[in-house]
Amino acid sequence: MSHSLDPEDWQAFRARARDMLDTLIDRMEDYSDGPVWTSPDGYEPKLDTAVLGQGAVRTDQALLELMQYGVGNTHPRFLGWVHGAGTPSGLIADMLAATMNANCGGRKTGAIRIERAVIDWALATFGLPETGSGLITSGTSMATVIALKCARDSRLGFENRKTGHEGQGLVGYTSSHAHSCLDRAFDMLGLGGDALRKIPATPDGRMNQDLLAEAIRCDRQAGLTPFVICGTAGTVNRGAIDHLSDLADLCRREDIWFHVDAAFAAALQLSETHKDKLNGLSRSDSIAFDFHKWMQVNYDAGCVLIRDEDSHRRTFSDRPDYLADMGRGLGSDMPWPVDYGPELSRGFRAVKIWAQLIEHGPEKLGAVVDANIEQARYLATQIKNTPTLELLSYDDLNICCFRYVGDQVETDLDSLNQELVIQLQESGLAAPSTTRIDGKLAIRVNITNHRTQTEDMDVLLDAILRIGRRI
Repeated sequence: MSHSLDPEDWQAFRARARDMLDTLIDRMEDYSDGPVWTSPDGYEPKLDTAVLGQGAVRTDQALLELMQYGVGNTHPRFLGWVHGAGTPSGLIADMLAATMNANCGGRKTGAIRIERAVIDWALATFGLPETGSGLITSGTSMATVIALKCARDSRLGFENRKTGHEGQGLVGYTSSHAHSCLDRAFDMLGLGGDALRKIPATPDGRMNQDLLAEAIRCDRQAGLTPFVICGTAGTVNRGAIDHLSDLADLCRREDIWFHVDAAFAAALQLSETHKDKLNGLSRSDSIAFDFHKWMQVNYDAGCVLIRDEDSHRRTFSDRPDYLADMGRGLGSDMPWPVDYGPELSRGFRAVKIWAQLIEHGPEKLGAVVDANIEQARYLATQIKNTPTLELLSYDDLNICCFRYVGDQVETDLDSLNQELVIQLQESGLAAPSTTRIDGKLAIRVNITNHRTQTEDMDVLLDAILRIGRRI
């Protein structure tokens, strides 16, 4: 008796797979139709004896039922958070990855060669030396942990991998507008949130470099050890980009690791029109960014790049006997991805990035970036020209923050705009989010979707004005 989980009838499986593929492609073709988001209220999937082991038909029914309850980022009017839209071709790459079922932690395989090709492309694209290194990750959050561990361990001469870093007095610096993944990384690395100095931003949302220099001076006088400055290329609320060249100069003078969180704005490098906004990025010691945001790769696909490959490898590499270099055969082709990160079990994320670049190319992806920036510029102009709307933040990128004011008094505006956004999301017409700008609750529109058109901005504003008047 066979215990294989393969289909008993491969022809029946082919028919089943074709039917499912047709349904999925129909869904993709109609992304712009229907609601942006459908609340999963009432959808309570369970794995109990009533459903377990019920076979292919019941499985496919359950999968199709699930499909309507996505986050909505494939829709052109998903505008609230920095989520890429993905592409239909990503489905094909993911099918190949599932077919190969490759563990990309190590060994001599074509899958790992693909990841190396993607890293080499990224190093060249962002101006880091070809001798650098990198790793495909789940996203910028994990990429940040890897980069900051490299920064910490290289500062301590890697001895801390055995002895720990207690009592070293390590401190780092970032903008008060930086992403919370930096706080989480300091926590996860045992540094503690207090060791991450939040430097106030200037009115334009960029890290105040005079205050940064003063903070470093004070910490050194107190006997502490500054080890990293974390610049931001594209803040969450405003899209502001720190003065990266100036930060690089400061890091060189102070002998401090220069890390850049470029989660979504790294894609500006693909735009001939806007790449200058990233001047100084190529001088960083590490970069964390996402392919699954503005570069439109299907989730999940992040990346960390490290200037000094030796520091990167010494931070993570560990060779137990069962992972020894065999010289030839499957257990060769060193170094492996596990030498550059914490995970030995890793999916084949790189293939969808590789396929995206081959099919569409950097120029076409850069054109999406340009279009989204123009759409945000159009939206900001329309807001300025509408008396019942107030523009709170726009930095000539892809993020626009504003609020409906109508004839309401200031004390009512926060609750009004929050209710407005919730009703707009629940209507399924559009999905912006909220944030706070200078203490005021704002409607936040972020455009990172290749399906979004300028007309979608008109639909959004019409709905906001209509709902605002009704509330």
